Amino acid sequence: MTLDHWGEIKERLLKTVGQNNYTTWIEPLVPGAVEDGIVTLKVPTNFFGNYVSQNFSDLILHEINVTGTDATRLNFALNQQPPAAEKPAPAARQTSAAVKPAANSQLSTAPLDPRFSFDNFVVGKPNELAHAAARRVAEGGPVTFNPLFLYGGVGLGKTHLMHAIARELHERKPEMNVLYLSAEQFMYRFVQALRDRKMMDFKEIFRSVDVLMVDDVQFIAGKDSTQEEFFHTFNALVDQHKQIIISADRAPGEIKDLEDRVKSRLQCGLIVDLHPTDYELRLGILQSKVDVQRKTYPDLEVADGVLEFLAHRITSNVRVLEGALTRLFAFASLVGREIDMGLTQDCLADVLRASERKISVEEIQRKVSDHYNIRLSDMIGPKRLRSYARPRQVAMYLCKQMTSRSLPEIGRRFGGRDHTTVMHGVRRIEELKVSDGQIAEDLELLRRALES
Repeated sequence: MTLDHWGEIKERLLKTVGQNNYTTWIEPLVPGAVEDGIVTLKVPTNFFGNYVSQNFSDLILHEINVTGTDATRLNFALNQQPPAAEKPAPAARQTSAAVKPAANSQLSTAPLDPRFSFDNFVVGKPNELAHAAARRVAEGGPVTFNPLFLYGGVGLGKTHLMHAIARELHERKPEMNVLYLSAEQFMYRFVQALRDRKMMDFKEIFRSVDVLMVDDVQFIAGKDSTQEEFFHTFNALVDQHKQIIISADRAPGEIKDLEDRVKSRLQCGLIVDLHPTDYELRLGILQSKVDVQRKTYPDLEVADGVLEFLAHRITSNVRVLEGALTRLFAFASLVGREIDMGLTQDCLADVLRASERKISVEEIQRKVSDHYNIRLSDMIGPKRLRSYARPRQVAMYLCKQMTSRSLPEIGRRFGGRDHTTVMHGVRRIEELKVSDGQIAEDLELLRRALES
């Protein structure tokens, strides 16, 4: 027995589900046999059949019964034959080869930089949590957090960790479908699929992976259609217990024009901040990069104090730091000189000038008073209440650390206080940042705000 009135049924469904859903999910269906109340509908892919079954089966059954056919259940079977010649199927409705093993070229990830591995990622206090979380998901086993969301400023190691995870997963679990790409590439593929009427291929590729990695997700903010597709892709993968790894330049809640439902989804896993590098981490990175440079320039030596000088002076980000070292080795090789302080200052004069941001006492005082939500006049004034005294000591400490002002000069800027008062405040904050986690966090946030 065949299914009669299929054209009439489709017309009713069009009015109910709307043109977009009809074109994508109803029009490609091909009616098959009807046996014992089971109606067979032929579908282009298994994924297509699963989606229609979950979202439209009750509605389709209702419309079939309205036309007089006694139907109790739908059965979806792969359509082995293309539709009739007068209505050729769009390319999007052919089975996508991209969902086969990860070696398939259509499922290839963005190019992975060979320099970005776990072996050459220098771990320090600002990035140790991010490194540990990345290592855990790179093992390929079940984890208790999904997604893993890595965020931080430029040059702090987000992309390095993303590449390292993808590389490790490919090596440990070659059978896994790991898809790594930027948010911009996700958007480009989505727009291209819309244009070429290949949304089925797009959905099947992105919802059939074992691990989805999206870099710089802030770029989909404000792109409503892309956000909607990303949201549905995210949900589908989480429901299948597939791992998602995301990176951005800021926390999900701070990404402007990102839909609340997308923010909510991104916040449901582990969110890890890659903090700006501290002196020790910058020095460690420089030392590791010197070992790499010596493979190219085995005869060049670095004089004592040069790496320490660079770690102190170049604080913006790791890329600038690494670029400065590469330039230094190349310059020293060309002029045939040792890498000493004189050559360093000559070669990197522009970089050092750019890194020489002048921070004033007044700027520090404003930032600290804003941070603690007190009036600037109260922090500088004579009041000794703890709610004013502690921020005052924090500001004095930062002035000592981040400006070239002497203790007497700092004291004069804080209501004419004696230099011994400033010294006491600085020592007190040095003690508290070791024993009081909140003070340590406040100092880090203020330092980042002042250096940005």
